[in-house]
Amino acid sequence: MEFEPVIGLEVHAQLKTESKIFCGCSTRFGAAPNTQVCPVCLGMPGVLPVLNKKVVAYALRMALATDCEIVRQNRFARKNYFYPDLPKGYQISQYELPIALHGHVNITLADGSTKRIGLTRIHMEEDAGKLIHDPDRPVSRVDLNRTGTPLLEIVSEPDIRSPEEAGAYLRQVRAILRYLDISDGNMEEGSFRCDANISVRPKGSDQLGTRTELKNLNSFKHVESALAYEIKRQAEVLAGGGEVAQETRLWDSAKNRTTSMRGKEEAHDYRYFPDPDLVPLVIDEAWIEEVRAGLPELPDKRKARFIESYALPEYDAKVLTSSRELADYFEDCAKQVKNPKMAANWVMGDLLGLLNAEGKEIDASPVSAAQLAELLRLMEDRLISGRIAKTVFEEMVKSGKPAGRIVEEKGLVQVTDESAITDAVDRVLADNPGEVEKYRAGKTKLFGFFVGQVMKETKGKANPQIVNRLLKERL
Repeated sequence: MEFEPVIGLEVHAQLKTESKIFCGCSTRFGAAPNTQVCPVCLGMPGVLPVLNKKVVAYALRMALATDCEIVRQNRFARKNYFYPDLPKGYQISQYELPIALHGHVNITLADGSTKRIGLTRIHMEEDAGKLIHDPDRPVSRVDLNRTGTPLLEIVSEPDIRSPEEAGAYLRQVRAILRYLDISDGNMEEGSFRCDANISVRPKGSDQLGTRTELKNLNSFKHVESALAYEIKRQAEVLAGGGEVAQETRLWDSAKNRTTSMRGKEEAHDYRYFPDPDLVPLVIDEAWIEEVRAGLPELPDKRKARFIESYALPEYDAKVLTSSRELADYFEDCAKQVKNPKMAANWVMGDLLGLLNAEGKEIDASPVSAAQLAELLRLMEDRLISGRIAKTVFEEMVKSGKPAGRIVEEKGLVQVTDESAITDAVDRVLADNPGEVEKYRAGKTKLFGFFVGQVMKETKGKANPQIVNRLLKERL
């Protein structure tokens, strides 16, 4: 029997506010344990939470960017459970009345088609603390700095049908958050986290199977690998006549497998009820329109504009708009050159290749957009060849010097004097009579050999177009 997966994802995104959601403590990452806490986020008796207005504004930005319905009067609830890093014994979240409902995110599939993934809800909540496990002793310590950090929980509909679709969805959600500048989306630091709900069912069935929840997914690769493993595991259980248990499972990246953690909780297990310390949140139309007016150009629209304005292929536009910073870099460069496609090729090829090898993001590029544009203009003006440009780029990375100065200091200006290139061509042909004879007898692949020899003769400085033309004339 063939099975198909049914997948829904819950994304928790930490928001880029300076203070926590219900108190004035800092949200800065990396501080010494338990130094960014106060009686409110520690849950001391008699304290009262006060809502951070910027958290609501950021939630509205995400809701509008994903075409959600804004719930004009929403409210906070207490989600009750015990865990050592939850000092109050409950988490302030939203339940029956979240801030946003029924949005969607569009993803691009491997074949280039677009699929719409529905959003069930977006709601605000506070983060829990963090347990730090001693590797040498059976001891765990609690760091409550993260307690009270504002989160958006973004819950998808079960519209995802493969691990690849899940990866595409998560990358798109992360890109939207970063375009909106409301979350840094850093999975390594835990500011972008994902839980996955997955079940399998016979292909063609409209009945949902028993789902499991996957936790401990801290990279896109882990999400895709864990889902692939769980699809196979559940299908084997059902094919063997067994039943899938409803439970929470952890992904073990070292062993590439999921393991059972606990039975899955239902909503009633958390005993939700409206938080008596926080009044309902009423959002008027004027505030919504103010937020809407401040929205930036989002990834899908920017991709469409890059295709139209810069005549880029769909693939190039998709790569270049994968992050706001990368799109900004490309556009800054493209506006300073005649050929935007050449700029796209250099950004996606040489520049991203360098950054990926060093594990850096585009904002840490050693070559600025203006510096790269200067290099490209030297090629457009035929002062240097593409081959020389590669050498100049490497030197720009090492020294930080601009392209023009490197070309001048190293005497790399391209030779365009036809008489000088003609002399070099004639010398190469005279020195290789056997190859000339073979070429004229039909072995035309030798043309590349002749080009290489002429470039060697001119120390790589000859204009390639002139070299090609003169060689064809002589041969």
